[in-house]
Amino acid sequence: MTGRWLAVLCVACVTLSACVTDAADSDVAGAELADGFTLGVFAEGLVGPTQFEMLDDDRLLIAEIGDEENGEQGRVSVLDLMTRADESGGNARFEATVLVDDLDKPTGVAVFDNRLWVMERNQLSVGSLDGGPLEVVVAEMPFNGRSQGTLTATPDGALLYNTSGRLSGGEPQEGSGLLFSISADGDSSIVASGLKHGYAHTFDAEGQLWVTELSDGEFDGSPAEDELVPVAIGDDLGWPRCVGDNRPVAEFGGDVAACASIPSSLATFGPQATPTSVVVAPWDDSVLVVALWVRGSVVAVDRSGAVTDLASGLDRPQHLVVDGSRVLISEYGTGRILALESEN
Repeated sequence: MTGRWLAVLCVACVTLSACVTDAADSDVAGAELADGFTLGVFAEGLVGPTQFEMLDDDRLLIAEIGDEENGEQGRVSVLDLMTRADESGGNARFEATVLVDDLDKPTGVAVFDNRLWVMERNQLSVGSLDGGPLEVVVAEMPFNGRSQGTLTATPDGALLYNTSGRLSGGEPQEGSGLLFSISADGDSSIVASGLKHGYAHTFDAEGQLWVTELSDGEFDGSPAEDELVPVAIGDDLGWPRCVGDNRPVAEFGGDVAACASIPSSLATFGPQATPTSVVVAPWDDSVLVVALWVRGSVVAVDRSGAVTDLASGLDRPQHLVVDGSRVLISEYGTGRILALESEN
């Protein structure tokens, strides 16, 4: 077990700004929007917000990196969405309760089996939402030197997590580049392999699993494209022999025939776009919405694979959550949560 105890003190307040109602405008400076969309500030005052989710009792669970990305200053908090009047007559405010802190780069957080699950740099932990220590479930996970990814509940009552890809002697390090499913009792099984970094995941209405793939680095002297790909249980996505949309990599023994047999990308985003989140659009269930961290944009991907900018000029959009008819976006660089909504 870790020594990270859940705190019960209110230690921070987060400012709430009203959502934009005029489709022609945005209250997010520098943002450019697709026609028919609005973008407003939902909450601010966070420090490197990563994954978050809405709880059933009108509260928001959120992970933050903290002041230094590698400083082990991360935390998980709950924001109480019951607003109270600001005595100055300004914006209403949320009260935030820190549940656990001193975390090492928490990129994933979820409530699963009525417990708190946290993905850090190289370990997965679980704890009670009512208090008590976090217990490490999976320790010393192989990773690419940066982080793992997000946590996603499955329709059949499990939780998805991944290990980012790391090479050893030209082959994936044992246990790396995998997508796992873990049950409530802690049993893990491999869902898919051959992922450089299967960072984010979502299921559509038909139960299809969609995974974002971060394929950083050069292969045969050329950078690999990041992608959005459909995944089924048992799939091998081909890394490092195949990258991007089934491109064979000769230096790792890839060939056209072998790479043609793996799942094709629905869409690619170019090198280092860094797709850190994907959800089904609440305004059209045939469209997937993807956050591109480095590119600073949120895009729509239709089932033909066409990619359209919905909001650009953002400061490292990290995670997406569907909240009714809108998509909430954690903006890592500014410490805000934004609300993107279609007027249609």
